[in-house]
Amino acid sequence: MEKIKKQTNIVQSEAEKKEQIRKRIYLVLPVISVVLLVLFWFAASSAQNSNFPSPGAIWDRYLLLMEKPIKKLNLYQHIWASLKRVFIALFFAWSLGISFGVLIGWNKKACALLGPIFTAFRSVPPLAWVPLVTMWFGTGEFPKVLIVFIGALMPVVVNTQAGIANVHKMYLDVGTIFNADKWQMLFEIGIPSALDAIFAGVRTSTSAGWMVVLAAEMLGGKSGIGFLITRGMDSGDYALCLLSMVCIGLVGALLAIVTQFLERMVCPWTVRKSN
Repeated sequence: MEKIKKQTNIVQSEAEKKEQIRKRIYLVLPVISVVLLVLFWFAASSAQNSNFPSPGAIWDRYLLLMEKPIKKLNLYQHIWASLKRVFIALFFAWSLGISFGVLIGWNKKACALLGPIFTAFRSVPPLAWVPLVTMWFGTGEFPKVLIVFIGALMPVVVNTQAGIANVHKMYLDVGTIFNADKWQMLFEIGIPSALDAIFAGVRTSTSAGWMVVLAAEMLGGKSGIGFLITRGMDSGDYALCLLSMVCIGLVGALLAIVTQFLERMVCPWTVRKSN
């Protein structure tokens, strides 16, 4: 028995060591990827006859933008202008998208009636709406928010519908056994069971909204990160373009982290699944 215990302890200690090594590797790998990206950046900017801005040039352009704002807005104010459009659009996209997804995912008649229309509209890229939205509403603030809303709506509806429609039959049978009415079946069994899929749609819609707002701002606007890229392209200010791209990546990563944190708060079981 003592030999068996010793062997078990040895196996457990080896497994713990391997787990610690694995965790350290996963901590080091992101650092390595960032270092490689920076090295590639230096190599691209230091090549002969290269117009690619160096990290130093990007920093200098950042300082200049903070000292001399464009359209009376510094970098952070342009970022906030883009984020405000995204947040407003996401609020309505999540509210309407989850409601509509639940409707067509839970009600077969509603799915048969509205499903084909939604499928047709889903195939149209958000930017394809730009000419029509511009023609109807001009180039003000509302059209930009509307385009972002269209781009962020589809992922929420698709994932919510899939999650509601694929609720395990066993859960519904348990509700039937306990004489749950249709509203209890939906709000106490259907929606909680589909939270994983709903939050997958929320994550996708957040990234889609951030990408669409930048494109909308590039097509017409006087503020926002997309506007800064257009301004840099028109004036040949490549440092401003690359600075804006760096900000896009950082803000997009931050939004992904926030949505993932919210998902872990609402759906803690997803962390156990990933582990």
